[in-house]
Formats: sequence, C-alpha cells, structure tokens
Amino acid sequence: MTRLMIRPLLAIACALSTWGACAANDDINQHSTDMLGFSSGNAAKQQGLEQRFDAQLDPADQRIWLKQMSSQPNQVGSPHDKANAEFMLAKFREWGWDAHIETFDVLYPTPKKVALELLGPQPFTAALKEPAIAGDATSNIQDGALPPYNVYGADGDVTAELVYANYGMPDDYKDLARRGIDVRGKIVLTRYGGGWRGLKPKLAQQHGAIGCLIYSDPHDDGYAKGDVYPKGGWRPADGVQRGSVADMQVYPGDPLTPGIGSVPGAKRLAIKDATSLLKIPVLPISYADATPLLQSLSGPVAPANWRGSLPITYHVGPSTAKVHMTVESNWGQKPVYDVIAKIRGSTAPDQWIVRGNHHDGWVFGAWDPLAGNVALMAEAKAIGALVKQGWRPQRTLVYASWDGEEPGLLGSTEWAETHAKELQAKAVTYVNSDTNGRGFLGAGGSHSLQHLVNQVADGVTDPETKVSVRERLRAHMLIAGNDDDAKPEAKDIAKIAAQGGDVPLAALGSGSDFSAFLEHLGIASLDLGFGDEDDNAGIYHSQYDSFDHYVRFGDPTFEYGVALSKVVGHIVLRSADADVVPMRFGDFSTTLNQYVDELHKLVENTRKATEQQHKLLDAHAFTLDADPTRPVAPPERDSDVPTIDLAPLDQAAKQLTQSAQAFEAAYGKRAAAGFDLPPKQALELSTHMARMEQMLTDPHGLPTRPWFKHMIYAPGMLTGYGVKTLPGVREALEARRWDEANQYAAITAKVIDGYRQQLDQLTDLLNSQK
Repeated sequence: MTRLMIRPLLAIACALSTWGACAANDDINQHSTDMLGFSSGNAAKQQGLEQRFDAQLDPADQRIWLKQMSSQPNQVGSPHDKANAEFMLAKFREWGWDAHIETFDVLYPTPKKVALELLGPQPFTAALKEPAIAGDATSNIQDGALPPYNVYGADGDVTAELVYANYGMPDDYKDLARRGIDVRGKIVLTRYGGGWRGLKPKLAQQHGAIGCLIYSDPHDDGYAKGDVYPKGGWRPADGVQRGSVADMQVYPGDPLTPGIGSVPGAKRLAIKDATSLLKIPVLPISYADATPLLQSLSGPVAPANWRGSLPITYHVGPSTAKVHMTVESNWGQKPVYDVIAKIRGSTAPDQWIVRGNHHDGWVFGAWDPLAGNVALMAEAKAIGALVKQGWRPQRTLVYASWDGEEPGLLGSTEWAETHAKELQAKAVTYVNSDTNGRGFLGAGGSHSLQHLVNQVADGVTDPETKVSVRERLRAHMLIAGNDDDAKPEAKDIAKIAAQGGDVPLAALGSGSDFSAFLEHLGIASLDLGFGDEDDNAGIYHSQYDSFDHYVRFGDPTFEYGVALSKVVGHIVLRSADADVVPMRFGDFSTTLNQYVDELHKLVENTRKATEQQHKLLDAHAFTLDADPTRPVAPPERDSDVPTIDLAPLDQAAKQLTQSAQAFEAAYGKRAAAGFDLPPKQALELSTHMARMEQMLTDPHGLPTRPWFKHMIYAPGMLTGYGVKTLPGVREALEARRWDEANQYAAITAKVIDGYRQQLDQLTDLLNSQK
C-alpha cells in the first residue's frame, strides 16, 4: 500500500501554511545555535563525526544489496522475504549491532483464483498477468510470484453490467447521479489516481456496487507521461498496479487485532467483524485488459475530465454486455519478519531514536521499498564502523526493517502496538523512509523537527548540482511558482522561498510506516526520500519494479541513495548526541496558527459557495444550462452553513504562541551558555521534550476511528494517504457535519491547551536552573 514518494511540490501543497512558520520563527529564534541542540564545542565535534560517517558510505554497497534483495519475489510469506530478513540480521550483527527478528502472525489473504471476462456477442477474457520484457532479467520469473490482485478485498463470483466511475471518488458518484446512472447491483470500473486505491472499492460498495475493477489509464502513468518500459520508464500496456484496499483510514495493521499486537494469545476478531475489510471483490487490471471493457460501455459520453488517453470514446455505461469477475482467496495467516537492531546509548539509554524502512514488496520491489531499505542498511554499516572506532551514541539507536508494509503497515503497526508503553516512555523520534529515487528531497513530519531537517539538508550536497539539497529544493520551488500555469499556492510558495529561511515540512497523512508512531502513539516522526526526476511511478507495485528498471530509470549511480543515507544518518546522529533533543516548538506553534486560519477560510469559502449554489438552483440555472438532448440534473441542494464556533481554537493557538516565545527565550539563554545543565537535569529536559508530541493526542481518537489519536495530523477518510490537518474539525466541515465541527473545535483546543501547559513546564525547568 506504499504511498508514492512525497514529491516536494505535493508536499508543499499539503503544508503551504508552514511557510509562514519559517519566516516567523526566524525572528523568534535568532538565538539558535549553529547546530540545534548542541553547544558550540559539541557542534564542532558532531561535524567531525558526521564527516567520518559520510566517509563510510559506498554506493557500490547499495547496488549489491539491492540486486540481491530484489532477485526473487519478495511479498509477505514468500521464501525470499524471509531470506532477506535473515540476510539483514546477519549484516546488522556483522556490523556490531544487537539484532534479532521479531515475528508476528497476521491475516494475509492470497489469491487461489482470479478471473475476469466480458460476456455477450464480443466476449473477452482478461489476461490478468504481466508478460516478460526484454532486458528485464527478473520479469520472466513466475515461480513464487502472486498474480496481480488487491489484498483485503472480499471473495466473490459476480456477474453484472459495468459502469465507469472515473477515479471513483465522491464527486464522481454525484456526477453519475446527475446523469441518471445508478451503480446498485453493478460492477464499477475506476481508474487509478485521484485518490487512494482503497477508497475506490469502498465508495463503490457504499453506493451498492457488487464488484470493483481498478485499471491504470495511460493518461496517469503510461504513454501519455513518457516512453513505456523498456524504451522508457513508464507503465506498459500490460502493467498492473497491485495494492491493499483495506480501510486503513479506520485502522492499519492486522485487520483482526486492531490496537493490540498480533502476538500469541492476542484476542482476534472474526473475519466477518473486521471493519477494515471490504465486502465486495476487487481486481486491479492493466489498460490492455481495460480497453475492451471500456469499449463495451454505452450511455452518455463521459465528462471531459473523466477521459483518459486511450484511443476510444469514453462512456459512463452501463455496458452492452455483462462482466463476470471471480476472486477466491486463501484466508490464512502468514508470518511477518521485523528485523530490529539496537546500539545502547551510553548516557541516556532510555531515550530511543528509532529509524525504519520496510523490506517487503509486491513482487521484486527494487524501488518500492528496497531503494530506501538499502540506504538504511548503509547507515547501519557506517554507524557500526563508528562504534568500532570507539564512538558511542548518547541515546539508544533502534534500526528496524519492517515486513508487511505493503498489505497494510503490518510489521510496523504490530511492533508499535506490542511495545506501545515502552515506546511512549522512551522514543524521542521516529525517522522513516520508503522509496527513493533521483531528484529533490521530499520531507514530511512533525513540525517541531522542521529546523533540524533544514539544518541537515543545508549540509548535504546534491549529487547533480553540487549545491545543498535544501537550496536545490528552494530553486525548484521558485521555478515552479513562476510558471505561467502555476497554481496560486505555488506562486505564494515561490514568493516566500525567495526570502530564504527554512523550507517547510509536509504534514504527514499515511501510506508508510510512520503512521503507528505518529498518529497512534504520538511520537514525533519524519518521512524522507528523494524523487521527482526518476521515472519509477509507471511501474509502481508491478512486476516491472525490478533491479534492471531501477538502474536505468531510478538512481543509476546510487548517488541519491548515498544522499538519503547522509540526510537520515545526520538526523539520527544529531538526535542521538545533542545536548538536548533537537526540537523547535515555535515552528509547530506558528504552523498551527496557519492551520487555524485555513479553517476560517474554509468556513468562509463554504458559506459563499453554498449561497451561490442556492442562488443558481433557485434561478433554475442548472436546468436552463443543460443540453436537453444530453440531460444532466441539477446537483442536490447543499445544507445551509450555520455559525461555526472556532473561538476555542483561536484562543488556544494564541496562547500557545505566547508560550512558545517564552520557551524559545529561555532555551536561547541556555544555548548561549552552552547548555550548562547538570546531567540529571539535561536528561529530564530532553525526556519531557521528547514527550511533547504525545500531548497532541486524545485518548478517544478521531470520530469513528479511535485508533487515530493525533488531533493535528491524520490521513483523510476520503483522501487515503493525503493528510488532513486539524482533522476532527476540517473533515466535519468538509462533510457538512456542523455540530461535529463545533464539538471537535473544542476538543482540539483542549488538546492544544494541554500541549501549551507542558511547554510552560519546560520553560519553568529551563528558567529554574542556575
């Protein structure tokens, strides 16, 4: 289920408001040391340590490991998945780490039979497989590889008419309804893109469909984007995107053990009671297989923005002939193998810096996830060399290579749930990566870590341009924002990018292994990787995500693999050895102010749009505008927007700004004095700082999904991977649940007040030291 790498500009669009935080906190934090959290003397030592770390990084290592680990099918339950875990275990131990494999047995259905056929006068049977490609050495391996399928869809044998629903998002069903198209009792055909894949069958199911097909249109990741594989990197006609369709916006991890570790003796739900499982069958198909199905559709011509790049006329349906689809699965448990390695801290062993990347793929998984995993391994090897040279981290390092991420964040979630109390007591930061390619740094995470990421990124050289990766990203923002077709938010970003200062972190939604740490346990987290210039998106979750593809269209020299190891490695090393943990809470405070301001704008814009819609409906404008020969009904009348009380959030954010300024002033005095705290008090300060993120959680969680406890960041119920900030309020507003919006404005304000009170205690702790 891995999300595509956070692209820099997409990341910025998710967190536009953080630009304000950058500028404001440059004023608040004039006192910042050259290296956040370090005295000047220790900062110089740290720079020397990082240079020694960098000297250990060899791109040849990453190339060798990637080739070996992607040489056979690597999905959960495969022999090679286990072999890769054992290979890494041996390597960690060779490099001096205390390592073990932690195993969890999880529900993991695999297909026994998948079939799809078009009936009627022009019958067609879908291939549902990916043929070998010349020049790709692993593409002809069939033994041990699973056919294309969507895990956690239901079993079923259904026959029905077909309806095309574009991307299968909520507005698409509204458009179908306006055209008189009902999907009840039908099979829905959607295309990938426009939203997370799991929402497509979920919404189809909610609208009464009995099956769902998801195809890859060349408009989104095929020949419309560039030459297809093997000439170029993009998706060929028979390429299929596999993936999970579990309802992970409710909870990720083993569907049968929500909120608890999937360990022996754990109480498991019956499959019928697992709310993250679908009730209808789902299949992913290629655009080669989708073309005859699309050609069978009658009914209205699809709206302009529904049309892909196939050389056909797109209709919405229903089809002139019925479609028969079959999904039959083995609903058993499979083991997932988490590789856990530790180096105990010398002075603060109960403060943990946790670093993770997953190692399971859908087939071979060279780009997703092994390109990121071998960067993690390179970091571990270099850190092991430093330890053998006599260095020891102040805080404990925990390196983890997760299994089972693709089906639903299984390995990381089960491990985090199993060790929840210990992690909440000890974990300072979780640092994640996943895919990695060539180009610009993508960075998302907790905004208290924003300045740390910027300082590190400013000290790592981009392999292609030889400037810092931060400055290359800044230039990218400036160019994108000055394009004639740039969206307003991109133009705003370009203006602020020109002012210098920190570049923003994206707010995190979901789609990778940070979710359990950040959104369930409240541990400050980061997600990092390079991309935007590689051509890997076209082979996402397909058999063609191979070593041969990666060394042509990913990161051929593995220089960006080394760059990722440097960025993440420096963050890990600084977090491990800083005099006090390197967090800057003023960045979060100002970002929060922007999020609250966005809610005010959302209310205002929703009210204006509602009033305008009502005027158009009352004037019968939609009816008069419609083509009588192609009837489209008016939209349903939106509910009136009542008074929305955001005053509790306004007050909480205002008070937090004052507290953040007071903390920064006290922190600045201590930094100027070289963090002259007695060791016991420095340890206490760092311990409390590390737990600040937990203060942003609420034990009751979000509406209808209590697993997600973070009140500032969450994946959207209707966005999947995409983030919703202040989600309890924002999603209620977007869904026009007005009472719920008012309720969660008060709940979220209370959470922010608790965060502020903890920050005030930190300020008192700083000021009380002599």
